[in-house]
Amino acid sequence: MSLTKEYKAEVITQFGASEKNTGKSEVQVALYTRRISDLTGHLQLHPKDKHSRRGLLMLVAKRKKMLNYLKNVDINRYRKVIAELDLRK
Repeated sequence: MSLTKEYKAEVITQFGASEKNTGKSEVQVALYTRRISDLTGHLQLHPKDKHSRRGLLMLVAKRKKMLNYLKNVDINRYRKVIAELDLRK
C-alpha cells in the first residue's frame, strides 16, 4: 500500500518546520517508518514474496543510515524522533 497525499502532508507538517520542508531528516525517517510498517503487514500475509522482502530490507537500511546521520549531527533531534515514532524501547 502506498502512502497517500494526506498522510504525507500530515507527516511533513508534524515533523518538518513547514509544508515545503520535505527533505528534513525527521520527515524522511517518519515516511520510511510508515512504509516499513505497511510492508511488514504485507509480508505477514504473503510470506513467499521475496521481492517485497528485499524492498523492506533496503528501506530498513535507509532508515538506519538516516538515524545514524541524525544521531551524529544533533542527538536531541534524534532522541525526539525516536520517542515520537516509538522506534527504540
